[in-house]
Amino acid sequence: MLNPGTKLGPYEIVAPLGAGGMGEVYRARDTRLDRNVAIKVLPAQVTYDAERRERFEREAKAISALNHPHICTLHDIGREGDTDFLVMELVEGQTLAARLEKGPLPSDQVLRLGLEISDALDKAHRLGIIHRDLKPGNIMLTPRNGAKLLDFGLAKPVVTPNSAATAMLTASKPLTKEGTIVGTFQYMAPEQLEGTEADARSDFFAFGAVLYEAATGKKAFEGKTTASVIAAVLASEPAPMSSLQPLTPPAFERVVNTCLAKDPDERFQSAHDLNLQLRWIADAGTQAGVPAPVASHRKNRERTAWVIAAVLGLTTITAIIVAMVRAPKPVQPAASVRLNAELGTDATLSDTTYGASAILSLDGTRLAFVAVGADKTRRLYVRSLDQMQATVLPGTEGARDPFFSPDSQWIAFFAQSKLKKISVQGGPVVTLCDALDDRGGSWGDDGSIVFAAGGLEGLSKVSSAGGKPEPLTSLNQQTGELTHRWPQVLPGSKDVIFTASTSIVQFDDADIAVYSTFSGKPKTVLHGGSYARYLPSGHLVYLRDGTLFAVPFDIKRLDVTGQPAPVVEGVASNPDNGGAQFSFSDSGTLLYVAGSAINADVSTYWMDAAGKFTPLRETPGNYNNLAISPDGKRLAMDITNGNRIDIWVYEWERDTLTRLTFAGDSNIRPIWTPDGQRIVYGSAEKGAMANLWWIRADGGGDAQRLTEGKERQVPGSWSPDGKVFALFQNNPGTSWDIMTMPVEGSEKTGWKPGQPKPFVNTSATEVYPAFSPDGRWIAYYSNESGPGEIYVRPFPGPGGKWQVSTGGGVMPEWSRNGKELFYRTNDSKIMVVSYTSSGDSFHADKPRLWSPSQFTDRSVMKNFSLHPDGKRFAVLKAGKGDTTPPPINKASFIFNFFDELRRKVPAGK
Repeated sequence: MLNPGTKLGPYEIVAPLGAGGMGEVYRARDTRLDRNVAIKVLPAQVTYDAERRERFEREAKAISALNHPHICTLHDIGREGDTDFLVMELVEGQTLAARLEKGPLPSDQVLRLGLEISDALDKAHRLGIIHRDLKPGNIMLTPRNGAKLLDFGLAKPVVTPNSAATAMLTASKPLTKEGTIVGTFQYMAPEQLEGTEADARSDFFAFGAVLYEAATGKKAFEGKTTASVIAAVLASEPAPMSSLQPLTPPAFERVVNTCLAKDPDERFQSAHDLNLQLRWIADAGTQAGVPAPVASHRKNRERTAWVIAAVLGLTTITAIIVAMVRAPKPVQPAASVRLNAELGTDATLSDTTYGASAILSLDGTRLAFVAVGADKTRRLYVRSLDQMQATVLPGTEGARDPFFSPDSQWIAFFAQSKLKKISVQGGPVVTLCDALDDRGGSWGDDGSIVFAAGGLEGLSKVSSAGGKPEPLTSLNQQTGELTHRWPQVLPGSKDVIFTASTSIVQFDDADIAVYSTFSGKPKTVLHGGSYARYLPSGHLVYLRDGTLFAVPFDIKRLDVTGQPAPVVEGVASNPDNGGAQFSFSDSGTLLYVAGSAINADVSTYWMDAAGKFTPLRETPGNYNNLAISPDGKRLAMDITNGNRIDIWVYEWERDTLTRLTFAGDSNIRPIWTPDGQRIVYGSAEKGAMANLWWIRADGGGDAQRLTEGKERQVPGSWSPDGKVFALFQNNPGTSWDIMTMPVEGSEKTGWKPGQPKPFVNTSATEVYPAFSPDGRWIAYYSNESGPGEIYVRPFPGPGGKWQVSTGGGVMPEWSRNGKELFYRTNDSKIMVVSYTSSGDSFHADKPRLWSPSQFTDRSVMKNFSLHPDGKRFAVLKAGKGDTTPPPINKASFIFNFFDELRRKVPAGK
């Protein structure tokens, strides 16, 4: 026990508030900020167990980010001598446990409690944080601010069951591992008692037990001994709430019973859905006290669906469900039915960072998905929903972003920088055309395919029989558009919905646009999302921040007719490229991969020719466009933080990271001057077109503008003498071209950049210029021959042209030794080419793999940089501290989804 006046760092103990098995709590005073706080002194097993302290500190960092009116805020953690402590918001009031000693809460207070705590859980679960010990003693009732959830995920008792799993549980463990139990018995989910890992659904079980107790005054699971309590949770059902409180609304009892389901898959799958159900009950008022007209039908339908799932063991969707999918719609809208199902193969879903990896055929009879098997190779699988197993389609190695033909008999996909197709029955793979770095496609009912061949261009169109693609849309240079992607051809094949963006790293703020062949021009119909799809229900659905939104859409007027509303939480998506994991059938079924917006964080590593990775900066971040300084001691990069992208410099010997840019919101691709004094970067400061700027590398002085024009420009490379700068520019009529710009002056006399002039400007895309060490050559990327390759031309020219790479390549980098040229493959491996030159002649040997290792793909961003010693690269790679999603072998189905949309988002006028 600490005495009043005791100091723990800057905090002075005032008085004790309580004590228990998990520590002592005190009222304290923060002497720095002059505010009252609560101090929780942690028990000895945390203080003296290094492994547990590591977990505690890791979780504390995550939980400190929680900012919600119904979650007690964690302000600080500290250590004074041998005492570890938490500093929390001081919450005045009484615990729910203390209040329930007087009896159950009134029904309106129970609903309010449910809404507030479920909203708090939703906030935490979105951040990947679960409570693990939700109980009345961890809920504080305050006079003014409603309920507050305490002790979120920290310092929980961990106990291990004995072989009988029914003896007294007293052994402590430092981490939550398989085979250990965390929590309080009456509120612990069955899976926790059985020793498996808790997830968000375990919180819902505990929450159901809390609501049951708050409404009835009785615990849902009781017993005279620990063993009998555990047995009750595992095998017994609580007494019906209506038998204890006759006025309990049936709808509310159904919510609680769903929370208390023994099988986690039968509970609510997201706190948001749980909150919506409670909100509906609250809004319905007394009407929630009687069964709705379709309650019996809905109850039977839900029971049928879950019986089916139980019979299948969540491993297959049989002909029974297919019959449900194909069944004609009743006159009265049917209730939606949700279930999770395994894919029907030992492979796991792959490449969920782009377009949908699992898709439904439009007729609702087949599932196609891209997965990785035991040989680590990505292939296309197809499965009829009336069969138990999926079938691999040979010849589809490397597949991604599949989509069905309108008759559901073919599947188009992208692989090896090509657009291809294959019959759903298997057979030969047909190559249709080149597609360097796709961003999705769609098959129209007129036999044409609209697709995005790359990440920095408009949409193209090609016959489904194959041929030469034709441009369909052009980027709007006046608005600074950088990309059109993720198209969907609308019925009739006259119009196309797609995602347009002025950023290539943040698509939550992208535009949803529609291209009409009648007008020949795109128009924006919605702002703030990506991956839009038109549904036969008369809605557009799209993703933003891991949530599927819907808005009424008039397909004749090609315009929205109402306000967007969220309809499905927890859909896997990638805000960095706009991709999303959902699909639908015309029969009204939605298929999606559960998850969240993908964490784009990576770490920086050294990679050598042997394939060994050595940490450079393991702290995860959304890093891109690496550039090592000429002296080999600093690493420049752009870092995305929220909606901002800024240039930073990392000095690894001092482990310091310095931010250089503060103006504008999109500062990208740093390039060092040859003397290492300055960094050139691209920026759209002050609302202007993205041109070139530079700034001192030590952060001194203000940024200065190097170019000013109407065309978008991206930095490329300096000549060794620092007198010429190469860039690539998006020119009208010729797309991206290589330009060179003279730069005269000095630090003393000032600098005078000249006018950029074309170096390579054909109808093809030419980007990523790189000067050779002697300044005589420029290597660059071009797709003039179809697949993008690396070429070399003499500078300043004229002269010949030599293709260096074979099989595709991007982003060339020269070694200082004057003998080697490196480049990156499309799957993020490093190739090297030995070369010789004489006069105006250049000779390149056959490319060879420099290192067997692969690093993290960052699309069109530069994810590697060669050190001046020529023996190692700085690369971006998911590290041990990064959030790596677990293998995915399940998909989620919502049947009768269109009827649900019509109820939730009625069509506008």
